[in-house]
Amino acid sequence: PRAALSRPPWTPVPGDRWRPARGLDAAAACASALGRRIFLAVGRQELAALRPAAGRSFTVRVFEQPSCAPPPGMEIVVARGPFGAAEETAFLRRKRIDAVVARNSGGAAGYGKIAAARALGLPVAMIARPPPPPAPRAAGIAEAIARLESWRAAR
Repeated sequence: PRAALSRPPWTPVPGDRWRPARGLDAAAACASALGRRIFLAVGRQELAALRPAAGRSFTVRVFEQPSCAPPPGMEIVVARGPFGAAEETAFLRRKRIDAVVARNSGGAAGYGKIAAARALGLPVAMIARPPPPPAPRAAGIAEAIARLESWRAAR
């Protein structure tokens, strides 16, 4: 038996300028249509597949330096979060970002960039979560533990 703990995804609130995207490529293309300086908040694993469009640049913040050199037009910033809304707002202003690409990871730790984009009026290309594999789902740790305990008791 198994259960998947799944944070509820973020949902847009008034002032958000989200554009839904089904994957990183679609989100990067969408953001390129919305701005010239794009903040990619997606991690370092897929950077090699991304190429900034002509006249566009990407800023990517990662907590560990990528093993390969970034493509031309991509700036790597190494820093470890989480970052609050005020820190993210200052970062986006300092880098002169005009569009954001983010995965809808849910939870509080990464939400600062979403709040900052809202405060600055920036569009966000929001990458939807892939469909989860079939499994009983739990919305929180207490529910997951209760399910596991009931499975154990039934054995």
